[in-house]
Amino acid sequence: MRDLTRQLLSDADRAAIMAAVEAAEKKTTGEIVPMVVSSSYHYPMADVIGGASLALLMALLLTPLIGGWFWIGTWNLWVFLGLFSVLFLSGLMIVRHSLGIKRFFISNREIDEEVQEAAVTSFFKNGIHRTREETGVLVFISLFERRVWVLADQGINRKVAQDQWDTIVASIVEGIRQKRAGDAVCKAVADVGNLLATHFPIREDDRDELANLIVEE
Repeated sequence: MRDLTRQLLSDADRAAIMAAVEAAEKKTTGEIVPMVVSSSYHYPMADVIGGASLALLMALLLTPLIGGWFWIGTWNLWVFLGLFSVLFLSGLMIVRHSLGIKRFFISNREIDEEVQEAAVTSFFKNGIHRTREETGVLVFISLFERRVWVLADQGINRKVAQDQWDTIVASIVEGIRQKRAGDAVCKAVADVGNLLATHFPIREDDRDELANLIVEE
């Protein structure tokens, strides 16, 4: 999963996102921090469940054949267990390195919970709650899960409705699905900037307090 940020965000994309943040923050005292991570969690149980499922299927298919070849019975328990043990390790590696298959073994509820927890942790870890006017916004983008979570500090939450964030989130998610992550994030940053400018216009003494982009591979 570590390669996802490299696959979906080129150096040019990263430079464009930082430029978009800089442009957006010229209109507002708000601080916009896009954060892109390959994944919010490594989901070890998905590897186990997926590996076991693949091993079980293949063992059920192969046991009658191998048992018949060696004249030890088409449903010999020891043949089945031996095949399952060997195939489990192979299945585990397949699921671990095939992200599309791995995602199949993770529930939407678990994905939502892990992304939300990672977003909240990142919000505080990166000091987005410490801006001078409580106007920090984290746009947390988790590529493996294809999830986006927007967290705004309390100064913003008092004035911006949740449905306005939902529209921005949906736009980024669609961009990730279409492999246009860079363009989608740039557009989202511009939309967040316009939204914040309405309630928190730029002031002469404004200063850049937070990073313009955080990428964790």
